[in-house]
Amino acid sequence: MPDRMARAECAVIATALGPVEVALAEQGPPVLALHGGMGGFDQGLILAEAVLGGASAGRGAFRVVAPSRPGYLGTPLGAHLRPEAQADLHAALLDRLGLGPAVVIAVSAGGPSALAFARRHPGRCAGLVLVSTCTGRLDVPARVRARLPMLRAMSRVPGLLPLMAWLTARQPERAARASILDPEECRRTLADPEAGPLLRALQESVLRKAAARLPGTANDVAVFAGLPEHPQGPMGVPVLAVHGTGDRVVPFAHAERLKAADPSVELMAVPGGEHVCLLTHMAQMRERVRAFLARLPLA
Repeated sequence: MPDRMARAECAVIATALGPVEVALAEQGPPVLALHGGMGGFDQGLILAEAVLGGASAGRGAFRVVAPSRPGYLGTPLGAHLRPEAQADLHAALLDRLGLGPAVVIAVSAGGPSALAFARRHPGRCAGLVLVSTCTGRLDVPARVRARLPMLRAMSRVPGLLPLMAWLTARQPERAARASILDPEECRRTLADPEAGPLLRALQESVLRKAAARLPGTANDVAVFAGLPEHPQGPMGVPVLAVHGTGDRVVPFAHAERLKAADPSVELMAVPGGEHVCLLTHMAQMRERVRAFLARLPLA
């Protein structure tokens, strides 16, 4: 089990805009970790572990705030359909926790609400770290969309998804090859003492409580298809965007368009990197993130 998952405290917190399920880990400057599709607070903790590692930028630990976004696990979808409404809910959560400006780290489908948070609540956002994120209109690939009704049907069969999770744990390389095409890179990532356990935890988490992850995922797919293609700019806060040029889920063009809209955005292009480049190229990403965080005026 990844370190932050083992140390985290999880609860459903009542905010001014509604209940939010959130995991909290460690102390220090706050980091809001926003998960992607088929995610939840558990994947937010995996994201934080992958991006931050241990003591980032020599600052020691961070106060990781990993919510389940609306429609995921214990956070109801309610009226929080669009990124702007989700961003306001993120701000309400930080208010309820009494936390000051936070660094926001987002992956994949967490991108739109992270961007909206920075625009709508700039005084609450110390900076953005975007990893393989959607930044505008996204037509989800057919092979990815096809998994949703399949998972919905599988969730209705008692014991089937726990069995699938068990098989995934027993055959991690077979599961990982769906996300990492290169066999050698797949084996190297799974063998890494830090990236390997995180990748396995990520793979297994999708199949745990899958039915409770589907409403948020389906909402993301529907809403993202109607977003403007090009992001607004400039952002108004420091931004580091990490994106693989070989991403088959969220094309690299999403990072390029963000950079075009705001030339101040730092872009770390990962040559040939896929959607899980945060794990396949974790050491390089962490080094760039440490340098980025070192320049932020964190409390």
